[in-house]
Amino acid sequence: MSVAHRRRQANGPQLFYGLRYHIHITTEEEDITFHDQVGYWLWEPATGLVQTLAIPRGQVALASGSAAADADEIVASSVRGATENGICSTTFLDQAFRTDSYRITIRFHAYGSWSYVTDTELLVEGQQLPFKHQDRNMLHRVGPARPNPWLAILQKRHGGDASVA
Repeated sequence: MSVAHRRRQANGPQLFYGLRYHIHITTEEEDITFHDQVGYWLWEPATGLVQTLAIPRGQVALASGSAAADADEIVASSVRGATENGICSTTFLDQAFRTDSYRITIRFHAYGSWSYVTDTELLVEGQQLPFKHQDRNMLHRVGPARPNPWLAILQKRHGGDASVA
């Protein structure tokens, strides 16, 4: 997983803290992209967490949950057909690999590490029973956070005020 940037962002009276990410998975057997996903983990202090994700071949999901600022665990979920926390796919994906539900559990551990588990239920064309897919990973901090260079410019203009982020 590569992380592009982290920052706070206002939308009128609504305030989000966001982490933009990109997951690109290839297979060992073939030099092909097995899965490609981009998205944002957005946290709104007033209400909890919202996660958005997009799979460029034709699927988007809005998963949400609730989390306090000091939470050790965050859970967000989404279901097909929901208008607030829903999953939407192209015709091909909806017919061949319909995603019915998505859930992510994120746990924060000591020393800057964190882990996630995603549970996705798909209905694969030609199969009677849903396919339950699970991904998991443990990530470790490899160095201190580096602010976006534009943030340093803004803070310099505003006398070091971190609230301009």
